[in-house]
Amino acid sequence: MKIKILIPVYNDWQSVSKLIDEIDKLLISSEFQISIIIVDDASKHDRQDENKDFNNIHSIKILKMKINQGHARCIATGLKYIFEKEDFDYVIPMDGDGEDRPQEIKNFISQIKESNNKSIIGVRIKRSENLIFKICYQLHKLITLTFAGKLIRFGNFSCLTKTTVKKMITEKATWNSFSGSLVKIEKDLISIPSTRGIRYFGPSKMSFSNLLKHSLSIISVFRKTVLIRSALFIVLYILLIKSNASIITAIPLVFLLIAVYSISNLALRENMEEFEKSLENIDSVEEIKN
Repeated sequence: MKIKILIPVYNDWQSVSKLIDEIDKLLISSEFQISIIIVDDASKHDRQDENKDFNNIHSIKILKMKINQGHARCIATGLKYIFEKEDFDYVIPMDGDGEDRPQEIKNFISQIKESNNKSIIGVRIKRSENLIFKICYQLHKLITLTFAGKLIRFGNFSCLTKTTVKKMITEKATWNSFSGSLVKIEKDLISIPSTRGIRYFGPSKMSFSNLLKHSLSIISVFRKTVLIRSALFIVLYILLIKSNASIITAIPLVFLLIAVYSISNLALRENMEEFEKSLENIDSVEEIKN
């Protein structure tokens, strides 16, 4: 069974190198053939040439992008490349910084035989960030549930069937939000627990502003539901405060309108024409091991 591990990277080559080493150390049954596809998002820092022998990884390729396009679009491009250019059974997208723990790859693989050809997601049960970030993350989940009607407790770390990958590359939402698109196209996903790891090197790149954009991008996938629920909220809220209307009581409405405007703008990123042409952004394909 052929499994492709898809890793987007921007400059963080030290972490990716360590991740590959950790993957190679995994004691995975020989019935599974592990290959790695790295999507280099037009990194400004060159990776160091390393002569390493990998015993358990079948092949490693680096797709070098011409222009930087962001994390979600790198994954989308990688999925399209794998579906159109590679022979595979499953794809495991994961972050390259250590926060998606390589040892959990074995958990996905062990679940495959019992999955009945369903895709598997790693649901976060424990996080490693500071308290403020954890609170913000909980708010992100609450807001997504309230306005989109979806409880999304996973990121990129998942194990996708070939059928799911085919659906993903024909869904324009994939170009904007991986997890939002996956929830949209697949109603029956298998969940396994996943613990957020600690970055190998350097601080986390997920700032509050990036988390907010990430949250709104997911919500934008379900914008029709958001608009309906927002309209209902506005009507009910106005009825509730009409006898005590003031600048202060209007603040929630202002924030909601700003959020709806931001979600509408982010939804414009769902560009199927760009997605279909995404492989044209690949400058070269470097084979580290074949």
